[in-house]
Amino acid sequence: MTLCHVLTGAALDAALGDVARLRIAVFRDWPYLYDGDLDYERRYLSTFRASPQAVVVGAYDGDTLVGAATAAPLADHADDFAAAFAGTGVNIADVFYCAESVLLDDYRGQGIGHQFFDAREDAARAFGYSKSAFCAVQRPADHPLHPADYRPLDAFWRKRGYAPLDGAIAQFTWQDVGADAPTAKPLQVWIKDL
Repeated sequence: MTLCHVLTGAALDAALGDVARLRIAVFRDWPYLYDGDLDYERRYLSTFRASPQAVVVGAYDGDTLVGAATAAPLADHADDFAAAFAGTGVNIADVFYCAESVLLDDYRGQGIGHQFFDAREDAARAFGYSKSAFCAVQRPADHPLHPADYRPLDAFWRKRGYAPLDGAIAQFTWQDVGADAPTAKPLQVWIKDL
């Protein structure tokens, strides 16, 4: 049985190494194709370590972390998102950012994704945020590594009340699997009122 727990403070800090390994493993697949490394992950996850309002929702099979979802105030990520939110009329101080959900294949389809969103949205409301947002990488439909059986998560996100925020495209750079160098990728911002 897989159990989800909200981690904050010392428990969050203790889980970040496992979260880094999960991010590298899960994001290696489509649509991210992320050729990750632990040094980058440590730097990236330090934002969550530093934020007093950050949460990690851990999905555990026994003592093993098999999935994780992170969230923190969007203002903690202002350097990454200011350009994407410019001109949208959304104040980033009102937004709780659901940074990622990563879950090993064997645990998908069991409702854990809903638990991840429920816990992060509950935390956002408890901290007083009026909006929740996340980003989804955009890949061309004719990308050579696009799996024929891939099912996008748009319907799942819409069912939870999220919608793409018009004109809000973030740019992030990472190295794709099999690539020689990092390249910038567009990520669509999805948002909902809490």
